[in-house]
Amino acid sequence: MMKEFPEQFDALIEKYTELLVGEADSDKKEMVTRYALYSFIAKNMPALVKHWNSLYPEGKDEMKRIVGEIKEMNEAHRAEMNGKKNEE
Repeated sequence: MMKEFPEQFDALIEKYTELLVGEADSDKKEMVTRYALYSFIAKNMPALVKHWNSLYPEGKDEMKRIVGEIKEMNEAHRAEMNGKKNEE
């Protein structure tokens, strides 16, 4: 693996987080990374996620909380960006 890859991939996660929720501190990046990976697995292997959800109901609840929080931050960020566009 090329030695620059971890930093380059981190830059991708950072930009995705910033575009999705408006800022990219380490907590938000971790939250968005888990959200993205969970969403990817749920789409590609729904039976696995269903099994995990039944094994770890508290994990499922935490994932629902994360998804809800990201959705709220995304909506607030989009509203803020739309407001800035309307001011121009």
